[in-house]
Amino acid sequence: MSFKQLIFRNLKKNLSNYYLYVFALVFSVALYFAFVTLQYDPSMDEVEGSIKGAAALRAGAVMLIAIIIVFLIYANNLFIKRRSKEIGLLQLVGLTKGKIFQILSVENMMLYFGSMLIGIFVGFSVSKLLMMILIKIMGINEVATLRFSVEALIQTAVVFVCIYVVIMAMNALFIKRQRILHLFQVTSKTEGKVNRVSVIGMLIGVLGIGLIAFGYYLSTRLFSGDFTELNALYFAMLTILGSVIVGTYLFYKGSVSFIFNMIRKKDNGYLSINKVLSLSSIMFRMKSNSILLTIITTVSALAIGLLSLTYISYYSTEKTAEESLPNHFSIPNEADAARFMDELEAAKIEYTEKKVDFHQVHADLSRIMETYDEENMYFKPEDTIMSVISDEAVEGIDVPRNESVFVNFLDTMQQFMSLKDVGQISLEGKGQTFHLDYKGIEDKNVLPSLLTLGGFPVAVVDQDVYQQLEEDMDESIQQDSPVYVGVDVKDKGEIEEADKIFQELGFQENFGYSSRLYVSSTSKITMGLAMFLVGFFGLTFLITSGCILYFKQMDESEEEKGTYTILRKLGFTNKDLLNGIRVKQLFNFGIPLVVGLCHSYFAVKSGWFFFGTELWTPMIIVMVLYTLLYSIFGLLSVLYYKKVIKDSL
Repeated sequence: MSFKQLIFRNLKKNLSNYYLYVFALVFSVALYFAFVTLQYDPSMDEVEGSIKGAAALRAGAVMLIAIIIVFLIYANNLFIKRRSKEIGLLQLVGLTKGKIFQILSVENMMLYFGSMLIGIFVGFSVSKLLMMILIKIMGINEVATLRFSVEALIQTAVVFVCIYVVIMAMNALFIKRQRILHLFQVTSKTEGKVNRVSVIGMLIGVLGIGLIAFGYYLSTRLFSGDFTELNALYFAMLTILGSVIVGTYLFYKGSVSFIFNMIRKKDNGYLSINKVLSLSSIMFRMKSNSILLTIITTVSALAIGLLSLTYISYYSTEKTAEESLPNHFSIPNEADAARFMDELEAAKIEYTEKKVDFHQVHADLSRIMETYDEENMYFKPEDTIMSVISDEAVEGIDVPRNESVFVNFLDTMQQFMSLKDVGQISLEGKGQTFHLDYKGIEDKNVLPSLLTLGGFPVAVVDQDVYQQLEEDMDESIQQDSPVYVGVDVKDKGEIEEADKIFQELGFQENFGYSSRLYVSSTSKITMGLAMFLVGFFGLTFLITSGCILYFKQMDESEEEKGTYTILRKLGFTNKDLLNGIRVKQLFNFGIPLVVGLCHSYFAVKSGWFFFGTELWTPMIIVMVLYTLLYSIFGLLSVLYYKKVIKDSL
């Protein structure tokens, strides 16, 4: 057989037997090319906000390269491992290692660059869909077009040629280091199976569960007031991260074997065929795969957690804007407010006006302060500055002369300082002090958060008390304008037109002047881009980790094929074996998924309030979608095992 015929014969065989390697290549190239096409799309440079669209995508492309390199190297290692016997046979018939490497290089080059061309075509085809999704999420007025980017093609070609060189170098090293006898033993090499669980293994298992539980508990106390200093907070975060990661590794190293061994002992060693094919296999294979499973679980938890947090922010943009801005338009100046309202009248837009007088006083809150973060709040409870308004400015509140309630207390601020339900406070003017009974917090927003020190509470007092404090105010602590004017448009369909007038007057550039629609839309653009990037990488993590676990199951199924042959000869049917395999895949894919979901839940739960106003709906949606997509790989593994079992006789 000629050299050319040998190459084409092997290439044809590889295409039929190693289609997953081709899939890995096509998927990786398509993913990267589509992503880089977005990076070079001109519309990304027109995205407004604190994050430039093209710059964010460019930074994401670097991370994507790292993910793809790891994924392709792993797929190639599996590919070359499964061809080890063929490499050994070629050496036996007299071919040198250099000649074998040359054959593999030509085969791989044809396979690699052929898949690369297919991947570029697929990536180009889906690039418009990705752009449409991005534009829809960000809510910008752009039309997605199918545009072929030469820059993206060149960048993709350079990146994957470099990856090809790395893969070829690894293949050369593999061929050079392996002896002929070892090549015939590579695919049949066991993964460190043992016959029993030792006492040390049980202790490792208990320690792993304990470390994870400790990390979870510490995360629930992270922002509860136990860590008031910034250094202590950082140390607690690092402790949680280290405890959970080490605990996860020990969980796979010993906990799974320990738990499954207890189940096995409960049956006194008499196991059903289902347990033989599932528990007995998993309890030792997970130990040998503990590092890989720890990485997959950690990355999955990171992806789910980040996507949940960004979706919480995106999901809460409108409500967050509503909490921080009580009216459609906020103008802390009567003259400017009058100009704006004249323009609205000229445009025949109906509106309502709300005017609130406020000023600042010295306050003593020490007797109602339960906890506060002294390191980050930068104020003294016994002598701080807060805004005061009259009860006539707040609908539904009427306080007696000797009492006060607080409004405008944002949820985020409450994580750093908590107040008692009742107590006494002191409000001090320039020459007189009022001692009032504090009667709690009312869930009302009257002033924009920018005018109240970013969400610090506002004291509501009786009208007479307010007038006396106003006459006795300390001018040195007052803001530029003592009046806030809020404007609400009656017809929601006219808000966008009113916002254009607001922007044309240039009010948005001034401190304290805000449009709720503008704030909501700009936040939506920023968080939409962040959610798209995190979602894209989350999907990449999901597919690559799912493929890696699927590759592992393919490898294990080939090793266990002889076992299935024996079981079939003993009288067990395909259905009996397949039922056991289903249970095995449920554990193989389910355990990393459940552990990752638990990690992400406690991570999100500890600090979600910094990102938005809604927790459960965004988090549940993300977790359910991730679980459904992840389950596809478990189903594919069962189908592959079904084929192996069928061929076992």
